[in-house]
Amino acid sequence: MTAALVAGLLAGYGIAVPVGAVGAYLVSLTARTSLRTGGCAALGVATADGLYALLATLGGSALAAALRPVMGPLRWASVLVLGCLAAHGAVTAVRHHRAGPRPATASQPPPPSPSRAYLGLLGITLLNPTTVVYFAALVLGSRATGSVPALEQGVFVLAALAASASWQLLLAAGGALLGRALTGHRGRLLTALASSAVMAVLAVRMLLTPGG
Repeated sequence: MTAALVAGLLAGYGIAVPVGAVGAYLVSLTARTSLRTGGCAALGVATADGLYALLATLGGSALAAALRPVMGPLRWASVLVLGCLAAHGAVTAVRHHRAGPRPATASQPPPPSPSRAYLGLLGITLLNPTTVVYFAALVLGSRATGSVPALEQGVFVLAALAASASWQLLLAAGGALLGRALTGHRGRLLTALASSAVMAVLAVRMLLTPGG
């Protein structure tokens, strides 16, 4: 049981800690909205990691083999989503910056609701096929010595979910601190442009990755 718990924690942190496009978007979203919204978005990312851990645990190598024929379309879908987010964020930021600071009485566009942020980040993360292949490889390796009891599989999935959630919430907290530090008109522009640039670069990198 302890081995399954440790394996799940390591698996969850292993896939969550490398900050890629989703992590950059999470930080930027929290910086421009609120910690509550960012926290819900972080839980959306963690939910996707947990679902993939569950699917990989149940399906093992068969799931990875089933996804292999559609890896190309899934990768292109991920690139498309990231590219659209990058372009939309940059265009919106430049437009607002050129319009100048708005008076306090001017109507501000409503930020995404916590539920919308949760569903948005859940969907974006689910488009990444690397996560399920990562978990499937871990599960396949653990089954080399025989079948794994259902209870240990459950502990593994819950531990992976908890590890991912803790890291994503830490990123959201960092985004909230960043938002307080960069509340000025220019700071918001730089934050949005930096996030868009990171997402665009990583989308291009995804295209250039062998096997894409």
